[in-house]
Amino acid sequence: MRNRRFGKPAFLLPVLLIVVVLLSLICTAVGGVRIPIREVLLSLIGQNGEGSDLIVMQFRLPRIVAALLVGAALAVSGTLLQGVVRNPLASPDLVGVSGGASVAVVAFMTLFKGYSVHWIPVIAVAGAFIAAGLNYVLAWSRGVSPMRLILIGIGISTAMGALTTFLLISGPAYLAAQVLNWMTGSIYGTNWTYVEALWPWVAVFIPLSWLYAKELDVQSLGDAAAVGLGSRLQASRLMLLFYSVALAGAAVGVAGTISFIGLLAPHMARKLAGRSYRVVIPVSALLGAILLLLADLAGRTLFQPLDIPAGVFTAGIGAPFFLFLLFRRK
Repeated sequence: MRNRRFGKPAFLLPVLLIVVVLLSLICTAVGGVRIPIREVLLSLIGQNGEGSDLIVMQFRLPRIVAALLVGAALAVSGTLLQGVVRNPLASPDLVGVSGGASVAVVAFMTLFKGYSVHWIPVIAVAGAFIAAGLNYVLAWSRGVSPMRLILIGIGISTAMGALTTFLLISGPAYLAAQVLNWMTGSIYGTNWTYVEALWPWVAVFIPLSWLYAKELDVQSLGDAAAVGLGSRLQASRLMLLFYSVALAGAAVGVAGTISFIGLLAPHMARKLAGRSYRVVIPVSALLGAILLLLADLAGRTLFQPLDIPAGVFTAGIGAPFFLFLLFRRK
């Protein structure tokens, strides 16, 4: 029994890591200019003297690394939200977090010219925290009800969408196309500067989230059981929401509102790995990275020479999945 219980996750994580590595190599090789895998590997170790070295190291690799980081951040953010509110319909884009980040970034782009890219995740996280804080305050009634968080979050998300549209209309016309492409959810044009701005958020908050995995397992039993087992329920819930908002805000700041990764990946992770969050969190991170890599690959290759934002493909898959979940839960 013990081997059956622990064997599956021990096998699953290495397999997903291998899939991430192989898919990253394929994404680096495939594009408008196809590059042999051998040349890609030589470029990665600094031994490629061909002209493809520039394409690999300066154009495709930062985009792929950004996709991995954004996908993992959104997936873990969604996992934490679903664990805290105990609702499989929860995700950053559905409870107002992504909307708050979007409003903050659009306002920042509209008001400030010549800004540093490193500020964008910071501004996005600040906007996400304002939206999440508003949600938390409005949902408070002798504690925070998970269902109230969801319902109020949907209202906040709608309001943030309207405010974003207003900022676009009132801002300069030349900025509208750039911001609209970003809002759709795209990592087109991502360079190493964006990666440098994002990776510290992922490197800090995903490990911190994993350290709270046991707390999520306890909270999944219900509020009364969690308190009975010694959980500091409201403090832990607030901390987990803090981690979720930080991850989602930073990801939105770099890649825009890529929807449904935070909804899809946690569900897939629970199907593959079971209910223990010590396994679900890393599996969800890897699945989120894979989903966004595949969406970006489809956007780059299926409609050449057009580069379709990855958010179009994640929404195309995620929206029917959300309706399926809604129908299943009646």
